[in-house]
Amino acid sequence: MDTNKLNELLKKTNSSEMLSRRDAIKLMGISPIAAGVLASTSSSTISSVEAADVTGKIVIVGGGAGAIMALARLHRGISNPDITIVAPNELHIYQPGQVFQAAGLYTHDDLIKKNSDFIPDDVTWIKDQVESFDPENNTLLTRGEQTVSYDYLVVATGIDYHYDWIRGLKEEDIGTKGISSVYLNNFEKGTTDGGSITWDWFNALKQASATNTQKPRVIYTQPATPIKCGGAPQKILYLSADHLKKSGLSADYTFATSGGRLFGLKKIADSLGEVQKRYDTITNKFKHNLIAIDKYAKIATFEHTYEVKGEYDEELEEYDTTTKREIVELEYDFIHIVPPMSAAKAVHESLLGWQKGTGKGWLEVDKETLQHRRFKNVFGIGDVCGIPMGKTGGSARHHAPIMVSNLLAEMQKKSLTEKFDGYTVCPLKVGYGEIVMAEFNYDGLAPSIPFLAPENPSRLWWFFDLHMLKSMYWYLMMRGLM
Repeated sequence: MDTNKLNELLKKTNSSEMLSRRDAIKLMGISPIAAGVLASTSSSTISSVEAADVTGKIVIVGGGAGAIMALARLHRGISNPDITIVAPNELHIYQPGQVFQAAGLYTHDDLIKKNSDFIPDDVTWIKDQVESFDPENNTLLTRGEQTVSYDYLVVATGIDYHYDWIRGLKEEDIGTKGISSVYLNNFEKGTTDGGSITWDWFNALKQASATNTQKPRVIYTQPATPIKCGGAPQKILYLSADHLKKSGLSADYTFATSGGRLFGLKKIADSLGEVQKRYDTITNKFKHNLIAIDKYAKIATFEHTYEVKGEYDEELEEYDTTTKREIVELEYDFIHIVPPMSAAKAVHESLLGWQKGTGKGWLEVDKETLQHRRFKNVFGIGDVCGIPMGKTGGSARHHAPIMVSNLLAEMQKKSLTEKFDGYTVCPLKVGYGEIVMAEFNYDGLAPSIPFLAPENPSRLWWFFDLHMLKSMYWYLMMRGLM
């Protein structure tokens, strides 16, 4: 695979035109992996689509991957677009790269571009955040107290992080007293502190392992809420463990997760169990949710939930079960914390969010059409959507053509025919140089490259993720070309 030729080809797409058939074929020839990824995308990636002659003011809220992909496709898909984007961030962060930054393989500059590179001049850009939504009157209010009306609304506000939901922890504690979190960033300022802090944390852990007579105790947490990139906690676990292993060092590792196993799909969970055998003394603490931290004493407090079997019920032919809770305190020397997360405040405090159930507060969209279930002129894309799967950039890439097609159909008073199948992807970095590429949808595993078993660690996927995906993100995905 010629990475220089690939990047040169991708940069040729730095325009408003679709990726040509010739260039798509070249891309597939350079990289079979890229070919598989392109093949898994809608056919509109490599063929021209006639612009729709529709009218109506479209407002897009958000400045991340989902918002920019939606903007690019809508701008190209409407003959005379009237589009406004409400986004405070001048800079755009390539968020998947923060894990590679944490592993010492990317720098901050690798992850940043100007959002103005992706927002056309004829699009109205309101550089502010939304304070509240009023979908009953087709308006929203910005923090600067500007009322914005719309005919159609695309909600791409993403996720809010809540370090303060963990008692005793503040965001400014990240990077001190043995605490790190790869998620830490500031979208408005375009900072990626979590990646650099975690790389420093890797090296502090390595130094402690080399100089202390006892192995350092390290905890990696995963909260009880949905999170962006559900595999990230384990990525940090395996990469940091491999970072030590390469120098003949180790630590006592604890993975504390609110979940009941390493991964939702058994094949992937079993594979990760085998991966853990590479590293010394990994202890899994399932059903453990971090609720408090004493950063001075270095004690993490978890709520452990578990089921207790009761008496056998002859009529139901099953045992009664009772859910028990206990408080568990674990001492540590180093801890990597994944914060609890929620939909953006303006969404979960509005009528746009689910009003009850497990998805309460997340954007209430149909899991297939991505249209709001109650407000038919509202659509969602990306992490904010309250659907069973999809809080990854890979999901947003699959949302984009479906959501845009359905929005255009709604504008033309046609039936919504495009259906999202639940596709999401988790490139689980199980060590330097290998990835378990977990791709799945509502029905189960859904690999882009059928001949690469998704449960097997792969060097090809590592090469693709590290050397190719970033260019594809900037020059194809953010321009709505795949």
